[in-house]
Amino acid sequence: MRTDKNPATTLALFCKVVDNYGDIGICWRLARQLREEHGIAVTLWVDDLQTFQRICAEVDADAALQQIAGIAVRHWTGREGEFAATDIADIVIEFFGCDIPPGYIAAMAQCGPRPVWLNLEGLTAEEWVEGCHTLPSPHPRLPLTKHFYFPGFTAKTGGLMREGALEAQRLQFQSDPVAMANFLARFGVTQEEMAALKVSLFCYPHAPVPALFDAWRHGAQPVTCLVPEGVAADAVQAFLGAEAKAGACGSSGALTVRVLPFVAQPDYDKLLWACDVNFVRGEDSFVRAQWAGKPFVWHIYPQDENLHHKKLRAFLQRYSEGMEGLDAFSLRWNGVLPAGAAGDADWAALWPGLHAILPAAASRAVVWQHQMFAHGDLASNLLRFAASLR
Repeated sequence: MRTDKNPATTLALFCKVVDNYGDIGICWRLARQLREEHGIAVTLWVDDLQTFQRICAEVDADAALQQIAGIAVRHWTGREGEFAATDIADIVIEFFGCDIPPGYIAAMAQCGPRPVWLNLEGLTAEEWVEGCHTLPSPHPRLPLTKHFYFPGFTAKTGGLMREGALEAQRLQFQSDPVAMANFLARFGVTQEEMAALKVSLFCYPHAPVPALFDAWRHGAQPVTCLVPEGVAADAVQAFLGAEAKAGACGSSGALTVRVLPFVAQPDYDKLLWACDVNFVRGEDSFVRAQWAGKPFVWHIYPQDENLHHKKLRAFLQRYSEGMEGLDAFSLRWNGVLPAGAAGDADWAALWPGLHAILPAAASRAVVWQHQMFAHGDLASNLLRFAASLR
């Protein structure tokens, strides 16, 4: 198996969309990087093409098979289907434990040599990940072994997804105020709105957005909140007093809220680069916020029994380095109550506490980036591991 620009190397990536845009966002970025930087012939199997279309306008939501950016995109409609050994890729990746069709697995067992089979797991900062990264899992009946592959924040994990040119692109964009202003102007952002504290907002529906809007509206610092269409729709509509559709905008007190259309991933990166603070959610935008070099607040995907709170604390322990304003705000944003606390959070106090440490958070973001650079990037690390199994 070669990891140079050789399209003869093939890879199948199976994505079942659970977290709306997060799952397909990660898989689409990975597929593009594998194709563009490593010359891999990628087939991306996706069960929800309509959600995919929101972040990639070229997607035909009705097509069973299509080519986009040199990547074969197949509509994954179920667990049925018969496959021959010639249908099987050199590397087969299940994203986050999705079950690929049994017929595909049976055909994998007929290949010679057999493909590398990986389960690309979700991102977490918990320590146990280091012990589980690359662990084998033999199939109970077939002569196949699947390996678990974990992204992460240490050298004992697969690292974070990052394209080779991303940092240079970011630095060039952020060093050009005209380019940033022109980019935001595409969405109707005025010069007055650009002069305010610019915040991008991407969160799950249960986020306490109305309370945060109130804190911003009554605060001393002008805030321009840029929110994608469909995100926090009820809170945005209540604030605007009108439908929360792309292009809508309204102001009250110190707060201006502007609704943006969903954009392609490269433009979402630019939005993160152009804002002063980024609220992000799930995994994909969470990782992109880390590469933006700006302060950010993470809204973690909720899990049963509040297991996500443990994951959030694990990340903050690694990242925040005692920035109490960030810790307190992030925990309450995710519904974590301090010991002995009851009732609603005091966002009028939490927001100033976060605002006060934004300079320190911006400095920490840059230091964190360099720490993450040292671990390499997820796609390259994954291909090196796959090559070691051949």
